[in-house]
Amino acid sequence: MNGMHDADVLKRNADKVPTAISFEPALLDVQNLRAYFPISRGQLIKRQVGQVKAVDGVSLSIRKGEVMGLVGESGCGKSTLARCVIKLQPPSGGRVLFDGEDIWAMDRAATGRLRRRMQAVFQDPYSSLNPRMRVADIVGEPIWIHERPTSHELDRNVGELMELCGLPRRLGDRFPHEMSGGQRQRVGIARALALRPDFVVCDEAVSALDVSIQAQIINLLEDLRTELGLTYLFIGHDLSVIRHLCDRVAVMYLGKLVEIGTSEELFERPKHPYTQALLESVPIPDPEIENERAHQILPGEVPSPLNPPTGCVFHPRCRLAIEACRSEPPRLQPIDEGHLVACPIVNS
Repeated sequence: MNGMHDADVLKRNADKVPTAISFEPALLDVQNLRAYFPISRGQLIKRQVGQVKAVDGVSLSIRKGEVMGLVGESGCGKSTLARCVIKLQPPSGGRVLFDGEDIWAMDRAATGRLRRRMQAVFQDPYSSLNPRMRVADIVGEPIWIHERPTSHELDRNVGELMELCGLPRRLGDRFPHEMSGGQRQRVGIARALALRPDFVVCDEAVSALDVSIQAQIINLLEDLRTELGLTYLFIGHDLSVIRHLCDRVAVMYLGKLVEIGTSEELFERPKHPYTQALLESVPIPDPEIENERAHQILPGEVPSPLNPPTGCVFHPRCRLAIEACRSEPPRLQPIDEGHLVACPIVNS
């Protein structure tokens, strides 16, 4: 995990950081979500020999106006969960309720209306933008498909969106390859906001950018949240970014959530052994402090999601594991208000 240690850059307009927002009821409610991918063998006759449990029984709620962070190692199922949440990847089980409606039970017309309310900003701004389309056409395409405005209205809306995201209108005639990485990500954000959504998934939205550009995009996302009343699911590896931007954080390991809490509570008082190890992996910029502090090194490797461990999926690498960890899958249980942990030792 690479940390951003330039606190001054990240804390521009610190008085605007939404730490005291009063949240409304849940906008998104994920209930026991599962996403399994079958593994088949055989050339003539295919037979299933197993399944990859990318997401395995995840329950999560995100309230209106909230920024929920989702962290974990690569391959733990974060992006698969996000794709299920915005109806890009069908789940194997469970439900996803958006504003009280099951999105996977919607008909085509209802799904079309849903698309206007939830959008995504992807990790690589270059691969997520059509290289054959001008920037103005990329930003305006969702508006044209869903609203069929006049040319004048479309040009006005596109120009307003570009300015809102910090892009001069003159860049509308350029192609993605003629822009910098930060500018391309701003185009992706403008496209995501074209239909005035309520909910935006940011899937590693800043991890492919330079640190200085990351700070600009983070500040932009904060400003847009305040101005437009957006709700975010922010997926990332950089824990300092997550801490700065998110109100609550969910920690994921091998397809399961192991801890959920407010950003302050989780970073200051992590309870699950995996969360503790994850936070200890972030280097401290002071060499003397970094050399003196104790490091918790996790033994072994992340197990395969094709054959996850029984009981708690983290127990083969956990220094505190007991017999109960090997037999019974732990459930997320509250230990403090708003702080949930899936660990039989912590919950005992």
